[in-house]
Amino acid sequence: MSTYLHYWGVPGSLPLKKSEHCPGPCDILFSSDVNSQSVKVLVLLVVPGHLLFLYTIHLLRGGHTVTTFSFIICYLSAALSQVVILLYGARRMVRWLWKRGLDPDTFSIPYLAALGDLLGTGFLALSFRLILTLSSSGTGV
Repeated sequence: MSTYLHYWGVPGSLPLKKSEHCPGPCDILFSSDVNSQSVKVLVLLVVPGHLLFLYTIHLLRGGHTVTTFSFIICYLSAALSQVVILLYGARRMVRWLWKRGLDPDTFSIPYLAALGDLLGTGFLALSFRLILTLSSSGTGV
C-alpha cells in the first residue's frame, strides 16, 4: 500500500484520486483498486494456508490428533476475520500515517503485528469457547 503511495507522491499529501474519500470496509474487497486486488489474493490464501497448517500439525503429531469439523470451521472463520480486520486496519493506518508525512512501512508494522497477535489470540479463544459451549449443550458437535 505504501509502495503504491510512494509511486504517486511524497509523504504528507495523498494523490488526488486517493484523497477523494476514505475507504470503507467493503472497499478493501470489492473495489477495482490496485490495493484491493492484493487484498483479494491475500484473503483467498487464508483458507488453503490454514488448512495446510492444520494438516501439518496432524502429521507432526503422528495422527494422534482428531480435528473436528466444528473446530475447523471456527478456526477458519477466526483466521478470515483476523486477516480482513488487519487488512482494513492496514489500509486505514497507511493512509493516516501518509497524510501526516510519516513512512507507513516504518510506523505501521509494529502496530499491525500487535493487533494481529491480539486478534489471533482473541479469536482463537472465542473459537475454543464456542466449541466448548456447543459441545456442553449437547448439540453433538
